[in-house]
Amino acid sequence: MNAVIPHADPRPASPAGALRTTGPWRVRAADPALEQVAGTVRALLAPHLSGGTDQAPRELLLGLDAEPPTTPATPLGIAPDGGERPVDEGYRLRVDADGITCLARTPQGAFRGATTALQLIATSRASGELPFQELTDAPRYAWRGLMVDPARTFLTPDELRRIIDLAALYKLNVLHLHLTDNEGWRIELPGTPRLTAPGPDGAARGFYTAAEFRSLQEYAARRFVTVVPEIDLPGHCATLREAVPGLPPAPAPAGLADRFPFVPPLDLTDEATRAAVTRILSDICALTAGPYVHIGADEAFGATPESFDASVRELRAAVRALGKRPVAWQESSRAGIEPEDVVQYWVDVAMMDLPDTADELAARPELVAAGRTPEIIGALKSFFAPTDDDLRRTVEGGGRVLLSPQSHLYLDRPYAAEFAPPEQAAEAARLGFDGYRPLGVQHTASWDPGAYAIPDACVAGVEATVFAERFEGFDDVAVLLLPRLASVAEAAWCGRAPQWAEYRERLAHHGRLWTERELKYFASTEVPWH
Repeated sequence: MNAVIPHADPRPASPAGALRTTGPWRVRAADPALEQVAGTVRALLAPHLSGGTDQAPRELLLGLDAEPPTTPATPLGIAPDGGERPVDEGYRLRVDADGITCLARTPQGAFRGATTALQLIATSRASGELPFQELTDAPRYAWRGLMVDPARTFLTPDELRRIIDLAALYKLNVLHLHLTDNEGWRIELPGTPRLTAPGPDGAARGFYTAAEFRSLQEYAARRFVTVVPEIDLPGHCATLREAVPGLPPAPAPAGLADRFPFVPPLDLTDEATRAAVTRILSDICALTAGPYVHIGADEAFGATPESFDASVRELRAAVRALGKRPVAWQESSRAGIEPEDVVQYWVDVAMMDLPDTADELAARPELVAAGRTPEIIGALKSFFAPTDDDLRRTVEGGGRVLLSPQSHLYLDRPYAAEFAPPEQAAEAARLGFDGYRPLGVQHTASWDPGAYAIPDACVAGVEATVFAERFEGFDDVAVLLLPRLASVAEAAWCGRAPQWAEYRERLAHHGRLWTERELKYFASTEVPWH
């Protein structure tokens, strides 16, 4: 069933008719076990369910029901809350003269039904009526995530709460926080306080205190969203090196020194380095309520394969010893794969879409403007060549693949200028990572999660990402996410790409929903916004 608006042949309710959706709404729990869920739903939907006081409120009723939905109730993938099997998020929804009723086996299912009810209400605003109907719904994938990058551009706790709300509205259930990188370290860890100390110039650095991080996780959990923190090692470690000076560099490949600028990755076979990293991982695991901690393991430019593999094995072992399950980017597959390993697939050389000749480079103004030269592009292709085998390695080792392909699910891709409305032309030109070819909303919506020939048993789930090399605050991240996040959420929920002609008509109604939440979005001319 569709994560944006259900469209899988809802059954007409009897008798035929329509529910008036304008005016106020109230949310009620039919079962005492759903009182907390109903309170969360009221808070989440508050910007959308108010109206004039001259009408009796319509009712959104949440209830528990043991009757199974007709759609599959056991999704593919791993349970982000750490359960032995994915939770039942299926629900049945009925629209009749009394309002909208959502029935489910679990509180999670009732909550997902409530977000569908909101989308039905919001997209019926043009007519003000919603036909009587019944539908059943359940997800295809258990892990449906979004990664954001406060390491490079800090997002306040309140801004992260807004992102959690947005994720929940589109039935996503994981928020992956890229908390560390060369540009910043955003989580307070008591064992290494210098990581978040003021910089050399005395300027304060934005970060989440331990109390703020716990509070964010509690807020997310009430919306059935699991927070997965990422400590990105052994590369991307400039802030760690600054806080813990003197750590030796990892052994480097011959001939690399002085050719390209990079921060030397860590060498976790070094005793002092291993002690510092273990202290950090111990603190982050203690602060993390959920079962997963992401260890990074991407782009360790400047480490030999042997050093990188040894470091990945040390990181995995440390996280497991601390009672958490490690997640890592796909490069980690080169250190060996076991059935418990979760590998986030994001790139191969073809997906990087790099030119092969000087003439092809000249035809890519975004790469020329970013300073890419034939030598740099050649080095990138050489460095990323092993990625072509990472997916195979993971599947053959029995690991689980978290699908995050750069080609479609990296939402920091620039929007193509030809789809920018005049008032957003400058914004479209400014936003997005300059190494990616600018494309439109339809490109993202065309993504098919079933296109990778991965056995069902090897799929962990789906996760979109938005890295922050070129945005400056919350409004920028909102524009990069919206409207593209909606189609990713739909593919993660349904397990397939939507049909564009039909999807763009449904998507056109969501601009009003985002505006009601005071979220900026890119009003692509591909969509007939209402």
